[in-house]
Amino acid sequence: MVVKTLSRSIRQYKLPSVLTPLFMTGEVLLECLIPLVMARLLDTFYGNSIAPIIKLGLILVAMAMVSLLCGTLSGLFASRASSGFSRNLRHDLFYKIQEFSFGNVDKFSSASLVTRLTVDVFNVKNAFMMIIRMAVRFPLMLIIALIMSFTISVKMTFVFLAIIPVLALGMTLLIVKVYPMFDGVFKRYDALNDSVQENIKGMRVVKTYVREEHEKQKFEHSAEDIRKTFTKAERIINLTNPLQWFCIFTAIVLVSTLGAIITVKTFGGYDSNNNPVWGELSTGDIAALFTYIGQILSSLMMLAQVLVMIVMASASAKRIAAVLEEQSDIVSPENALTEVKDGSIDFCGVNFKYSANAEADALENIDLHIKSGETVGIIGGTGSGKTSLVQLIPRLYDVHSGCVKVGGSDVREYDLQTLRNSVAMVLQKNLLFSGTIAQNLRWGDENATDEEIKRAAELACADEFVSSFPDGYDTHIEQGGTNVSGGQKQRLTIARALLKKPKILILDDSTSAVDTRTDALIRKAFREEIPGTTKIIIAQRTASVMDADRIVVLDNGRISAVGTHEQLLASNDIYREVYESQNRESEGGNE
Repeated sequence: MVVKTLSRSIRQYKLPSVLTPLFMTGEVLLECLIPLVMARLLDTFYGNSIAPIIKLGLILVAMAMVSLLCGTLSGLFASRASSGFSRNLRHDLFYKIQEFSFGNVDKFSSASLVTRLTVDVFNVKNAFMMIIRMAVRFPLMLIIALIMSFTISVKMTFVFLAIIPVLALGMTLLIVKVYPMFDGVFKRYDALNDSVQENIKGMRVVKTYVREEHEKQKFEHSAEDIRKTFTKAERIINLTNPLQWFCIFTAIVLVSTLGAIITVKTFGGYDSNNNPVWGELSTGDIAALFTYIGQILSSLMMLAQVLVMIVMASASAKRIAAVLEEQSDIVSPENALTEVKDGSIDFCGVNFKYSANAEADALENIDLHIKSGETVGIIGGTGSGKTSLVQLIPRLYDVHSGCVKVGGSDVREYDLQTLRNSVAMVLQKNLLFSGTIAQNLRWGDENATDEEIKRAAELACADEFVSSFPDGYDTHIEQGGTNVSGGQKQRLTIARALLKKPKILILDDSTSAVDTRTDALIRKAFREEIPGTTKIIIAQRTASVMDADRIVVLDNGRISAVGTHEQLLASNDIYREVYESQNRESEGGNE
């Protein structure tokens, strides 16, 4: 199943994948025929004529040249096939990940997915090259060399043939021992990548809290764990070398001794033309047998190395196949709806948890109905389920029971692209990509004009600081938006969402880094410029939601109350406590 899954990524590289073993077969055939010709050449040296020697010499040169050509072509095609295969594999993995829901990504973890796209693909690429080249070469050479040896002397062939099972058994035992180590080492790679990824993302926090030494120790622990595992595995693999050489030298000694005895006993002297009369074996035959011994036993040695590489890569192959075979738990249905009527939202008896194994629901018994064009604020403590609630609207996650409706239809009935194009989300973790400001804003609408970009930035109160940059909207943004402040990043991501012209706009605590005046200006622009868009504002500050049409108070995944600012102040203890504590802090700060 794993092989079938991965083989789909060969595609346009099928021809070089087939030509590689074909040319390799030609190289092996010639390499195995050369010792026979060499044996005839050695025996011919005892004669008086130079013509046969020249003829056999030219044949050997021609065979060597053709063998070299076949080997070169095999290497070139193998390189093209393996590089193309790995390119397609990364392409397929990346595109598959793009289809994943948040739940699928959570299942594998981002660090593990990075490992599979890099280390695992590299291992599979090397194994693929080994399979189409070396895994063809060495078994074929082993078989042909054995056949050639039998044509020279059955007795002598059985001498070193008896050594092969000893070598094969030893190799098998070592491979069986080392496989579990390679199978587990990639989980340690995941841990290492996770440590590096976490450290780079949180570099500012690490430096602020002077935790560099702690992070170094975490990294050292993960790296040392990998080193120990690989060292142990390689120590076992290295045991193959003494075993291999023991078998080779034993075979050489036996063939040399027995071959000399047979040759001396059966030598028939010289004929009338002074040519030697050989018996069962000639000196050329002995030389050819030595060559075939080397080919047979070296083939076994290299075949063992190939098997180790394949064993190592098989763990990587399983991890890659697991991603390629994973089916997203959120897909568009057949005959999906391709139009969202309006921005109305209905939560009907919704229960939700992030995984089937979770002990408690993140949301419980949610009933909430939002009219199209309405502005709704959501407030609640950390972990109350605010983000979980809004992520159900564009189907970043699916409910476990109940349903979420947008435009009067269950979100599971929509084509995913249609649904998500109608919903713009500005998440808690604002992310900008490397490129210009204009390129980042065009994520909302790739065909947006410069005037539309500027207008969206004005509504998000971003135009003022963008215009102050020397390059304006052509200012380059570093990866992650590290060269702009948190407040500037938030305003740019809001502008990007506005360019989408959505039916539903969700702001998930996305004005927390801007001052209250800017926050108020952004909300005023929303009311005046996009009155038909349903706006959901998640906030920690009551000031950010107090002028909303309604405010939803969440507490431990449940709706505690719904109402206007004045109604909640009069009737809801949670809202009133938050409002009063923030006002006291504000008054204290003013004093």
